[in-house]
Amino acid sequence: MLFVEYPRCTTCRKAKKWLDEHNVEYVDRDIVKDNPQYDELKEWYERSDLPLKRFFNTSGKIYRENKLKDKLPDMSEDEQLKLLSTDGMLVKRPIIVCDDFVLTGFKEAEWTEKLL
Repeated sequence: MLFVEYPRCTTCRKAKKWLDEHNVEYVDRDIVKDNPQYDELKEWYERSDLPLKRFFNTSGKIYRENKLKDKLPDMSEDEQLKLLSTDGMLVKRPIIVCDDFVLTGFKEAEWTEKLL
């Protein structure tokens, strides 16, 4: 299982603590030092059954400064994935990537259902 995080993010730290407390094994990846690439994001999105908007860090500075809320509806999925691959700070985190599912954000009930 891959755990994609931004180490300074409080939600990511909370999620990592939860994983450790529940003895869930994972490979850790810093989203800023190793930003997900287009092909990875496309695969994760297709595997997730989530709307693509759920992969955007909608509360992030870059998202707000670039007024992406208004721009995303006019962009194709391909354009959105390419945009996400340009900067890890645009990507919602943490992300859990398993063989048969992908989770974005930390929702304890959802994580409990899927990971325990």
